[in-house]
Amino acid sequence: MSEVVTIEAAVKGTAGTSTARVARREGRVPGIVYGGDGQPMMITVEERALIRLMNKGGFFSHLWDLKVDGKSMRVIAQDLQVHPVSDKPLHIDFKRVRAGEKISVEVPVHFLNEEQSPGLKRGGMLNIVRHEVELLCDPDKIPDSVDFDLTGLQIGDSIHISATTLPSGVTPTIADRDFTVATIAAPAQCRVPGHGCDRFAPWLPAVPAALPGRGQRGPARQRAGRALEAADLHERIGPIGWCRRALLQAGAAGRGGDA
Repeated sequence: MSEVVTIEAAVKGTAGTSTARVARREGRVPGIVYGGDGQPMMITVEERALIRLMNKGGFFSHLWDLKVDGKSMRVIAQDLQVHPVSDKPLHIDFKRVRAGEKISVEVPVHFLNEEQSPGLKRGGMLNIVRHEVELLCDPDKIPDSVDFDLTGLQIGDSIHISATTLPSGVTPTIADRDFTVATIAAPAQCRVPGHGCDRFAPWLPAVPAALPGRGQRGPARQRAGRALEAADLHERIGPIGWCRRALLQAGAAGRGGDA
């Protein structure tokens, strides 16, 4: 079960942009509480406390104990607006929940025992289709995560929602199919001799000629230098970078020969 998060809030007197700006200058984040049996309520919460909770993860899958003027209410975070540059919270929406009332929440997906997967040991890649799964459950039964065991999985295997056991009373909102959560994909193949296969071998003899200072002058030499700088960037991404480096260098050599 997910933990219940406690946070203090204060009632905001009036709605509007000006009052929201005043609250932000005071280090608070404006918000609203709606749903349930009560009327919509304008509130503010401490910005630092909200940022700490944002950094913990599971922000939208936790049940919140919101304390407003000494009174507690159970809510769940429905929406959070953040600044496009600083990522500071600008506005938060809470929805009241009641015991026994089903709610939909997005719960993070976790994968266990990766070292026990033969497919991953052989160089396969875990291709995650869904980082979160939307579940329908009682507010008091929200799971911390949805766990999938990778033991024994081979390259080409798919991991479906049926591969995990959900707590009693918890069901996926997608009920009409056994949807895919992740797959074990084949590793990327390199295309350079000595690093996988020989698809690009015809271009490789031209690579040494692409080096700056070897039989090239003026613009041709400058173009070769720029090509090698770009190739160095591509090389950082791993084996596939060798392929791109070979093509870039060969192309630079071809342009140098035409100059």
